[in-house]
Amino acid sequence: MLEALKVIILGIVEGITEWLPISSTGHLILVEEFVKLKMSDDFMSMFNVVIQLGAILAVVVIYFHKLNPFSRIKTDKQKKLTLQLWVKVIVAAVPAAIIGLLFDDFLDEHLMNYVVVAIMLILYGVIFIVVEKRNEHVKPAVRRLSDLTVPMALLIGGFQVLALIPGTSRSGATIIGGLLIGASRAVAAEFTFFLAIPVMFGASLLKIIKFGFHFTGMEGFLLLLGCAVSFGVSIFAIRFLMQYIKGHDFKVFGYYRIVLGIIVLLYFGMSALFA
Repeated sequence: MLEALKVIILGIVEGITEWLPISSTGHLILVEEFVKLKMSDDFMSMFNVVIQLGAILAVVVIYFHKLNPFSRIKTDKQKKLTLQLWVKVIVAAVPAAIIGLLFDDFLDEHLMNYVVVAIMLILYGVIFIVVEKRNEHVKPAVRRLSDLTVPMALLIGGFQVLALIPGTSRSGATIIGGLLIGASRAVAAEFTFFLAIPVMFGASLLKIIKFGFHFTGMEGFLLLLGCAVSFGVSIFAIRFLMQYIKGHDFKVFGYYRIVLGIIVLLYFGMSALFA
């Protein structure tokens, strides 16, 4: 029962932080200091990635009509635009897929630590503030997803590669990429959500294959519970973000990241000092 409560907490954290550009990793390493599951390190490494499947499902549910190229109520032109959107998403997913497959173990071994996470939290917090200040008097050139070209999508995919460094935030990196190429906040955020589908599904599948399909009954239950909670919370987080950016910019997330990065550095630094 206690382990299930811990998984619910982790699922809530994942569901919120996966979509807001504030780094799910940065939050999870803090939360896991106080909410430790009594599971193997291999299981936890897989668990923290696979509960993202619930978050992916939230995107599919919310945007099912927009993402479905076979909808009977869409015109032929709308179906064509939907297929073109999927082409852009797949093209944008390629860079992170290649680099992730090649360097997944290296990144986990050498960069998954609180110093790297804290630095990335602070660095991208500053970048968010700088980019948004630059855009204060600039009208976005890309106001619709259909205006997004394949080269633009590939460039956003290049920014997603940066998110392989823990603490960066996948949504944060791709939103910054979208803003820099002239996309509106809504287009940058929505494309980030859609790009998550192949990327996060692939990452989850890779972790499951590495762990193996030999789950115990308890492990399977906790995994499904985490996915379910992540799904429910993600529905609210995605809708909140899309509503929020209608009248606000991303600077508040930049300030939040800087504060969180300092907290991570201070907490783990003091813990190491007095260990």
